[in-house]
Amino acid sequence: MDEIITLDYGSGGKKTSRLIEDMLLPAFDNPALSQLGDGAVVDGGARLVFSTDSFVVDPIFFPGGDIGKLSVCGTVNDVSVCGGEAKYLSLSFIIEEGMKVSDLERIVASIAKTCQKAGVSVVTGDTKVVERGRGDKIYINTAGVGILRYEGLSPANIKPGDKVIVSGTVGDHGTAVMLSRSGMMEGEILSDCAPLNGLCEDILSSGEAVRVLRDPTRGGVATTLNEFVEGTKLSIALSEELVPVKDNVRAACDMLGLDPMYCANEGKLLAVVGEESAQRVLEIMQANEYGRDAAVIGTVTEDYAGKVYMNTAFGGKRILQKLTGAQLPRIC
Repeated sequence: MDEIITLDYGSGGKKTSRLIEDMLLPAFDNPALSQLGDGAVVDGGARLVFSTDSFVVDPIFFPGGDIGKLSVCGTVNDVSVCGGEAKYLSLSFIIEEGMKVSDLERIVASIAKTCQKAGVSVVTGDTKVVERGRGDKIYINTAGVGILRYEGLSPANIKPGDKVIVSGTVGDHGTAVMLSRSGMMEGEILSDCAPLNGLCEDILSSGEAVRVLRDPTRGGVATTLNEFVEGTKLSIALSEELVPVKDNVRAACDMLGLDPMYCANEGKLLAVVGEESAQRVLEIMQANEYGRDAAVIGTVTEDYAGKVYMNTAFGGKRILQKLTGAQLPRIC
């Protein structure tokens, strides 16, 4: 292959075939993908979970991950928090002419490694190349299909007295990407990018009273919790002292004028669970490699209908509204 991607690699001709046969097939080899059809025939189930997502993160390589790892984790996690067992992914590249082939190989290797970690297979995909200056190195779209294992997860199930649990420190991904983009403190903070299907399975298979799971990506924890209660008579009360935030993340956010509660996470989940189940779910999370820093951070109340609020360390209250605008553009 050449050292850089040219428009020929998106032509559907010999160079497209070479890209597929020399780089993609060896990385993601499986019977469904090897058919090289426009779609894939795979084993299904009575009910399926389906999700799709596009990734345009800048920079494409950042401390703790890259756009390839992110594309797998993002879609696997979306399927998993719906109660699905993620099984199959599609993978589509939009590559800018001039991208280094070595960078693409690095991304493909990262995708393959993350798929293996998550136990999913890439079974179909597509590659397009756009002219130099019409893209930004590479964009990736992934769609995920999984078998529904656990039904009934919904914010509609939330009740007063339920507990809110976060599976670890908040704001890591958004802060890491922003620092990498700016060149400040680069490498000191790592993205939390990780596949959470194993953690979801541990929680849901326990039989505990789990109302809803969600991965708080764009808009962060505050925005996701607002989505749970907006338009209802319920509210969520958080305790500032209980929300786990790494000291260096807090310091970086202060420097950048950001709020960790609104920074993206790519390896954390929020769980709203029955009060009687909170301690057991917390223990289950903390026993998993991706939930060691899990904490109960709040309670569902009826104090302020449709609102999320923070009980601050100084004894006051602060309303956490949904994020307005883009605090961190192109974060995933």
